Amino acid sequence: MSTQPTRITVGELATRFLEACGVQAAFGVISIHNMPILDAFHRRQKIRFVSARGEAGACNMADAYARVSGTLGVCVTSTGTGCGNAAGALVEAITAGTPLLHLTGQIESPFLDRDLGFIHEHPAQLAMLQSVGKDAFRIRNPETALATLREAVRIAQTPPCGPVSVEIPIDVQKMLVDLPADIAPVAVPPVQPNAALVDALAERLFKARRPLLWLGGGARGASAAARRLADMGFAIVTSVQGRGTVPEDHPNTLGSYNLQKPVEQFYETLDAMLVVGSRLRSNETLTYQLHLPATRYRIDANPLVENRAYTSELFVQGDAQLTLDALADRLEGRMQIDPQLTRDVQQARGAAVALIDGALGPYVKLKNAVGEVAGKAIWWVRDITLSNTMWGNREPALDHPRAGVHALGGGIGQGLAMGIGAAVADAQHGLGRKTLALCGDGGFMLNVGELACAAQERANVLFIVMNDQRYGVIRNIQDDIYGSRHCYVDLHTPDFAQFCASMRVPHWRLSNPAATAATLREAIAVQGPAVLEVDMDAWGPFAAKFAGPPKK
Repeated sequence: MSTQPTRITVGELATRFLEACGVQAAFGVISIHNMPILDAFHRRQKIRFVSARGEAGACNMADAYARVSGTLGVCVTSTGTGCGNAAGALVEAITAGTPLLHLTGQIESPFLDRDLGFIHEHPAQLAMLQSVGKDAFRIRNPETALATLREAVRIAQTPPCGPVSVEIPIDVQKMLVDLPADIAPVAVPPVQPNAALVDALAERLFKARRPLLWLGGGARGASAAARRLADMGFAIVTSVQGRGTVPEDHPNTLGSYNLQKPVEQFYETLDAMLVVGSRLRSNETLTYQLHLPATRYRIDANPLVENRAYTSELFVQGDAQLTLDALADRLEGRMQIDPQLTRDVQQARGAAVALIDGALGPYVKLKNAVGEVAGKAIWWVRDITLSNTMWGNREPALDHPRAGVHALGGGIGQGLAMGIGAAVADAQHGLGRKTLALCGDGGFMLNVGELACAAQERANVLFIVMNDQRYGVIRNIQDDIYGSRHCYVDLHTPDFAQFCASMRVPHWRLSNPAATAATLREAIAVQGPAVLEVDMDAWGPFAAKFAGPPKK
């Protein structure tokens, strides 16, 4: 007598598929429209589910988790308003190129797309999701569920990576389906470079005496190959997203000091520049007016970036690690790089550091203390706040290609949740680093409910909250452009000590710059969430005002 195949719900099928993808943690908010999925999470106990306080925070957590772990991020939301809450965080994930699967519910199939005003329905939800992510799908019946999930994950993990959403109506989530014999995801092979083009690129670079390698976020998987070129003598500079691809204490790297005047002057002395996995974004190129070396080449897995923003003399489509390794094989032992290049890199970086330090005033103590006290074993998470823009995007020195996590798209208030996601990734994957999250008081308050999530999950993250009780950057822009008319920028903020006490989260208020190192050392030692509030009114102003992204 034959044994009947195991029958499971579509919700459990989705759960088993995620397990097959190697997913160890997912983030979301439970609702009546995703309970079959989350009930399977709970029964199987193979995926840690982090209950966020809102869908925006959950999606930011999943984004940061993916960036730190190098694995697929997963966010689970409800339909309608709940799904819509995640839209801004999905925009951040696609800006950052994060492989992320967003599972969302939908109302019962018989009532879909009929404009009946059915409770929790968003009539154009699928179109919204398609507009804020890389793609979006709807599972319409049990038989197509696995194929749809496989295709969604394949697209999410295919460079340029990004978030993909899958709607599953609640009645479909509950339907039964045979457990497939093969539930594995589709492998995404790396893009193989054209050998003849790599040969041509090698021959051109062989002639260079002062070459520069610009590494973007798309090069983070190419750390070993990039290090080979740095050790040959190539100068290195990174985008903010590419930080740590080559350790930032390497003598040949500028780190992410990529647009300061001394660095721009240094670029003028170079005879070749190879851009790898970077879009050369506006805020890192003085709105595309930064004077880069005249001779430029480019490597990217995405063929559409060729000649975007800046033209290049030769473009090679390929996976960054495979292409740079092949290039290094061809150049090893052949390069005759100017022996003065390393010294010039260090001089340009030193001048850029001095320029930035001179603008910080008392806050240089905080910048230095983070590097000295926290050390290298950190995940450095940052929100959009004045301190991050002025120094956090470039210091402290990072030594890991995934150590830097920031709100790349410029949205405020995402750093708190990203700090939680980074800390959960560290815990689940046994990475052994402390998470530090630099936030402004305005951004911190935007998603402050997620501090309760951090407390509940015992996320090992220290939040450094820069409290000036205002939107500092906007106020500076008002001084610069709007005749110092300070409208809508002053903020009522809570007593953070009392607020943190109510959450049972340790808190320190840092009012004296002289106490920075000692206080930071004490706060970092906490296992679990903690808040270090910097009283900016007591510290005083920066030595220079930052009033928006620099331009020519």
